[in-house]
Amino acid sequence: MKILQTAERVSQKDHSDNYVFQRSLLAYLEAAKLISGKVLEIGTGSGYGVEIVAPHTDAFITIDKYKTDIAGETPAAENKVTFLQMNVPPLQNIPSASFDFVITFQVIEHIQRDDVFLQEIYRVLKSGGKLIVTTPNKKMSLTRNPWHVREYTVQELEKLLLTCFQRVQCLGVFGNEAIMDYYAKNKAAVKKITRFDIFDLQHRLPRRLLQIPYDILNRLNRRKLLNRNQELVTGITHKDYTIRVADDECFDLFFIAEKT
Repeated sequence: MKILQTAERVSQKDHSDNYVFQRSLLAYLEAAKLISGKVLEIGTGSGYGVEIVAPHTDAFITIDKYKTDIAGETPAAENKVTFLQMNVPPLQNIPSASFDFVITFQVIEHIQRDDVFLQEIYRVLKSGGKLIVTTPNKKMSLTRNPWHVREYTVQELEKLLLTCFQRVQCLGVFGNEAIMDYYAKNKAAVKKITRFDIFDLQHRLPRRLLQIPYDILNRLNRRKLLNRNQELVTGITHKDYTIRVADDECFDLFFIAEKT
């Protein structure tokens, strides 16, 4: 494992990521209950979701801007999976009306033209097809994340999706007492760091100038939380999170949009 890896690409191998990883894992487990037919994933990441989702599909295409080696990682889905490397949008060389489902987890907040991103997803979905999308809930963010172009409230994401899709189900990912305990400890730790930002530079400086300092501090903070709360952090599982109707206190937005 690298000494410092970006906290934007969550690792199942780094215990300090467990709080976030288990939340991401839940998205794949819930999506696996909903999907069928031909499925497109936008944002492969490290590929840990492929084996969860692909067995529930007839064909699974997963794309990412970085090359991801998922060969040998997914024996249960070996003959169904195709990986494509591309920057999106657009969805290059992907035919219109060709997918039953599109899933994209923790991606849309990184996309400059989120409207074009959704238009492309709408284009490649069949009539009756569905998009399952997750993204951080802006109301629960502890500080500005300079890797994100923007974040969304429940109302903002619903409004955006309705510019393309005819039906939108607004769900959110919530945590139990263990999750809220970690969140409180994390909030206190972040406050100790940001108290030095007396000129509010996190909101004044361009995103790109802040990305590396943010990443270093975020990673160090996660590891400090792990060292001080080993049992709490490593004990968190996806079962500590639940999905229900979204509100301002959910950690992630988990929306399902349908093309009628």
